[in-house]
Amino acid sequence: FFSGYQISWEVYGRNESRRARTLPNTTPEYNNTGLSSLTTYTIEVAAVTAKGSGWVTSSTISSGVPPELPGAPSNLVISNISPRSATLQFRPGYDGKTSISKWIVEGQVGVLGDEEEWVSLHEVENEPDAQMLEVPNLTPYTHYSTWDRNITLEPTWSFLGLSCLLCTKQSPEGAQRPLAIILQEYCLVFVVCQPLPDTQYNGNPESVGYRIKFWRVDLQSPTLMKVVNDRLEREYTIEDLEEWTEYELQIQAFNAIGAGPWSEVVRGRTRESVPSAPPENVSAEAVSSTQILLTWTAVPESEQNGLVLGYKILFKAKDLDSEPKSQIVRGNHTQSFLLSGLRKYVLYEIQVLAFTRIGDGVASSPAVIERTKDDAPGPPVRLVFPEVRLTSVRIVWQPPEEPNGIILGYQIAYRLASSSPNKFTTVEVGSTVRQFTATDLTPESAYIFRTSAKTRQGWGEPLEATVITTEKRERPAPPRQLMTPQSDVSSRSLLLKWVPGSDGSSPIRYFTVQVRELPNGDWQTYSSSISHEATSCIIESLNPFTSYKLRVKATNDIGDSDFSVETEAVTTLQDVPGEPPSSVLVTPHTTSSVLVQWQPPKVESLNGLLLGYRIYYRELDYDTGSGTESKTIQNPSALRAELTPQSSFKTVNSSSALTTYELTQLKKYKRYEVLMTAYNIIGESPTSTPVEVFVGEAAPALAPQNIQVNSLSASQLELTWDPPPADSQNGNIQGYKAILLFLLIYYWESDIQNDTEKVKVLFLPETTVRLKNLTSHTRYMVCISAFNAAGDGPRSSPSQGRTHQAAPSAPSFLAFSEITCTTLNVSWGEPTAANGVLQGYRVVYEPLAPVQGVSKVVTVDIKGNWQRWLKVRDLTKGMTYLFRVQARTITYGPELQANVTAGPAEGSPGSPQEILVTKSASGLTLQWTEGDSGEKPTTGYIIEARPSDEGLWDMFVKDIPRSATSYTVGLDKLKQGVTYEFRVVAVNEFGYGEPSVPSVAVSAQTEAPFYEEWWFLLVMALSSLILILLVVFALVLHGQSKKYKNCSTGKTISNVEESVTLDNGGFTALELNSRHLNIKSTFSKKNGTRSPPRPSPGGLHYSDEDICNKYNGAVLTEGLGLNEKPLEMSESEATDSDYEDELPKHSFVNHYMSDPTYYNSWKRQQKGVKHPASYRYEECAASETEPYFQTVITTQSSGGVYTPTGQPAPGSRTPVTGFSSFV
Repeated sequence: FFSGYQISWEVYGRNESRRARTLPNTTPEYNNTGLSSLTTYTIEVAAVTAKGSGWVTSSTISSGVPPELPGAPSNLVISNISPRSATLQFRPGYDGKTSISKWIVEGQVGVLGDEEEWVSLHEVENEPDAQMLEVPNLTPYTHYSTWDRNITLEPTWSFLGLSCLLCTKQSPEGAQRPLAIILQEYCLVFVVCQPLPDTQYNGNPESVGYRIKFWRVDLQSPTLMKVVNDRLEREYTIEDLEEWTEYELQIQAFNAIGAGPWSEVVRGRTRESVPSAPPENVSAEAVSSTQILLTWTAVPESEQNGLVLGYKILFKAKDLDSEPKSQIVRGNHTQSFLLSGLRKYVLYEIQVLAFTRIGDGVASSPAVIERTKDDAPGPPVRLVFPEVRLTSVRIVWQPPEEPNGIILGYQIAYRLASSSPNKFTTVEVGSTVRQFTATDLTPESAYIFRTSAKTRQGWGEPLEATVITTEKRERPAPPRQLMTPQSDVSSRSLLLKWVPGSDGSSPIRYFTVQVRELPNGDWQTYSSSISHEATSCIIESLNPFTSYKLRVKATNDIGDSDFSVETEAVTTLQDVPGEPPSSVLVTPHTTSSVLVQWQPPKVESLNGLLLGYRIYYRELDYDTGSGTESKTIQNPSALRAELTPQSSFKTVNSSSALTTYELTQLKKYKRYEVLMTAYNIIGESPTSTPVEVFVGEAAPALAPQNIQVNSLSASQLELTWDPPPADSQNGNIQGYKAILLFLLIYYWESDIQNDTEKVKVLFLPETTVRLKNLTSHTRYMVCISAFNAAGDGPRSSPSQGRTHQAAPSAPSFLAFSEITCTTLNVSWGEPTAANGVLQGYRVVYEPLAPVQGVSKVVTVDIKGNWQRWLKVRDLTKGMTYLFRVQARTITYGPELQANVTAGPAEGSPGSPQEILVTKSASGLTLQWTEGDSGEKPTTGYIIEARPSDEGLWDMFVKDIPRSATSYTVGLDKLKQGVTYEFRVVAVNEFGYGEPSVPSVAVSAQTEAPFYEEWWFLLVMALSSLILILLVVFALVLHGQSKKYKNCSTGKTISNVEESVTLDNGGFTALELNSRHLNIKSTFSKKNGTRSPPRPSPGGLHYSDEDICNKYNGAVLTEGLGLNEKPLEMSESEATDSDYEDELPKHSFVNHYMSDPTYYNSWKRQQKGVKHPASYRYEECAASETEPYFQTVITTQSSGGVYTPTGQPAPGSRTPVTGFSSFV
């Protein structure tokens, strides 16, 4: 009885300080007080019963110091590796100011890698000072990655570094047990339903395999052995066994260490098959000209392979028949047969075979050859008379079609048709003679000729023909009225009738019949030796249910007639199908049904309209164990009735449109035999090959459902699914198969590059699996199928998943080109395995030795995948550089590196000499002379340039011919405002040589024309400004002149010329002088209006009364009279006085003119003086005289107005003040 706890503590290493307390069993904790600060104590706890204290748990702790995380153990060493355990040795880390309470050993089991889950392998408690742990219960031959984890009083831990261990091998533990034996024809197939689980391999899986040993039960035969090296194999076919024989077998698993135990003995019998040997002692003897007697002995019993139901005789005429005919002899005890109806004196090839229920056996070989006896021959054929005279004829014939022996000679007999029937003239000739000439005949008379052949058996039947001794003969007319009576048409023959045409005074000797198969057949000669007396012919060997056309021609002594008119199309009747359905396959569908599948017979063998199929099936009487597959016998049987009684079969009919049928309601755990025929309206075809199937076990009918594909990492996919519905499983699900189709399709690709299928077999009915070791960033299509003892069910619809991206592999290659003393071009290839979307590349290069005491490492990052090259321009002559290139997806992959040495290459040319650069308006011309060519002739040149804004040499022009000594560079290829230095490098087969001395620096600036100079633009700008100012000033003056034009309305203006002097401060006095103008003879314009003449300022008269009282007041407007003289001047003269009616509003002239003091001055006191008229006008006609009035307003800025008054004198014009007169 557990009574409580005993807790004790003491200062570490001082037993005299030990204290103890006893606690009840309900107290799981104790608060210890009275401790010294910063002192290390050892605390022990033990359970107490009536017998005393139990195991002590201890811990060391420093008072006043909180515990911390322990440090990681180090120096992990694995030793004492055995099949099921290993020892770990390590150095403990920092204890976290308290004792270690637990050690935990975790490991990755199986494939090594970061993606494997870490599982706990072993835990050890109360060993705070442990430095060695033994890990038990390991699996033999299994890879482990381990780390050690220590736990302090706090629930925290730290980890030890990784270490790998490999357990030793051990032979397999479990024994293999075959589920069933399927017995088929010549072989035995066993099915392993549950191969060894991975945990029982006890060794390298690649070394695991199986051994099968088997032996015959009825004989003391040696034990035979077969080896299967595939550990996942579930079935194996053992060939070369004896048919219809009982065998026993066992199976065991093995690995590289050794073999596991044998399974239990399983017994089975191979199935009945066709005889594997022919009948023996076959002999043939001709008993007459049409009969041969055959005898044989039975097939050896060991080769019969079942019950022999009879024999079949195959025979054909040698060199005459293409296909043999057959004769069936029923019964196993009949061993002789008389072949009759044979052709006379013909060699026959004869073979005999035995057949069982399954089909035909092997025919005897070689074939027995026997000739029928000879007989009297048939008549000669094709008897014609090619030459007929009045007193002689020549007769020609051909040997008989049925010689029936060796022809010894021919007999020709002839007589007058009107003489006695028995009075013939007879002539005999040799066997090689084919013609005869009869002479001394009576002209214009009919003769009867007979020809017959002779063998050892005597003269044969004669061939008779009539001929007339005349010279008037013609070719015959074609036959007519061809008919094919429908009543005489069968499936393979028909009757052709005709009426002979005119014989052309020469008797018809024979007819020729031709046949054409519709729709696209050619004319084929059926026979060319039909008797001249025939008016009908039976056409045989036709195809059933086929349309034909026929035609006939006649032949006499002169020649052939034309062919007759073709018959109407005639169709033969239908016949039974010539072949059964092919590829018959019978598979278990459920536990009480099977699915029959087949292919239709060939179209040419249907012989009519196919109506459907008949399926015959029956239960077999014997039962020798279960099986899951149906197997087909190689040799088909001849007729179903010849093999087994038809009454023993059940029959179902199927439509001609179907190729599958399910046989249901079958008995469980029984074996069935299935045959098929095709049928039409005439009958059934021969039966198909019998197929056997075991009923009671069936593969799952439906596929697993709800397939989910989840990406775990760059190399793992996790699959989950639901089992097939329970009613479709057809038994216990023993496992699943994951069919993996990896397509290798990256996101930018649209075509499948590779289609490969892998299968992962799961031998446990689990519904999840991890597919490992996959390719990164690859789209996979996954199908799942369930299997049981009967086989695999259907696959599910493909589900898609893609693994994650990973670092790419190294670039496929690294190459250097155009290597000069300071530059080179480095290029590389795409990684073999991109493992994702390539984001770019990194190029790192550095010299292998310091350059001028400095080691410079250059790193260049290139974005994107399209650029896989880099131009390097900062190399040092003769230095060797290390280049490293790596690709990047989500991270950088491994590097590909190579060394290269900057030029010049050994054996390359020397530097060109005398470099000269000349500049022209269009470009720069470089000139040089050839230097040393090196070990090989110079093949060309390149030009390097160094612009002042960069300072690095770079290849500027390449592929210059070797014969060139100069090259012109267009200025458009250079940067403006930048100076350039150039040098020339020679090239040969070894590479680029030493560069020449740099040329002088040359500017790329072109000599611009004067209009592009800066001063030209400045001059143009100033000139434009002056021009604009002048135009503006002219416009201003022109506008001011308009404003000072003035005229009056309704008053007479004095003709006395008056000088007006302005005196107002700093203004110069101005005198308004009159100006004489010649006016045009008319002012009339096209619209009938007049343009007023321009008055002279000298004709103006001013008075004080005319001044506006208010300078800033209203405008006074008065009429102005104008008398015109007749216009006599030219129009060009008048233009100078055209009047303008727009006046300026203000000017300094108007200012004084409006000032009263100005007008009252002494200079303005001449009112009484007469002034001469300034202008005089003479009228051209009185009708043109009309008053003209105009108001002239001079306006200042203040609004003042001056209006001149008075009427002009007759013949004068109104003077107008204006600024133009002032100017």
